[in-house]
Amino acid sequence: MYRNKICAFLHFVWATYDRLPLVTEDIERDLHRYISQVCQDDECDVLAVGGMPDHIHLFVRMTNIHSFADLMKHVKGGSSRFISSTLKPGEWFAWQGGYAVYSVAMRDRYKLIRCIDNQKQHHRDGTLWLDAEKTCEEEDTPPNPDVST
Repeated sequence: MYRNKICAFLHFVWATYDRLPLVTEDIERDLHRYISQVCQDDECDVLAVGGMPDHIHLFVRMTNIHSFADLMKHVKGGSSRFISSTLKPGEWFAWQGGYAVYSVAMRDRYKLIRCIDNQKQHHRDGTLWLDAEKTCEEEDTPPNPDVST
């Protein structure tokens, strides 16, 4: 079967419910492996996966097999079930309802890979790529009118 060639680099960011620190060190590695496997099953190349206790970053090269919405449905739904049934059975876990997805220029892909691979250090040092840290819920939040700028 002939497939169209597609070279779409997409960066996904999503958070735990209410930004609670639910992605603990004891499950992080297995969770990232699970997410990578789901992406491979959907025929997406995983370039980086990482995050913090309250959010995940996923950078992929998409194919034309699935839409990015289908990919996120598989990743978020499957990983939530995987955590609840395998990694932390009997404990409560949930992702926020939404996610953010950004297209990434080919020239920026290595910068983003380094950023995701070094998430913990960037958060410690405050050297974040701020636009890449926001989920849709956070981008849709209006500024606080009580705070003067």
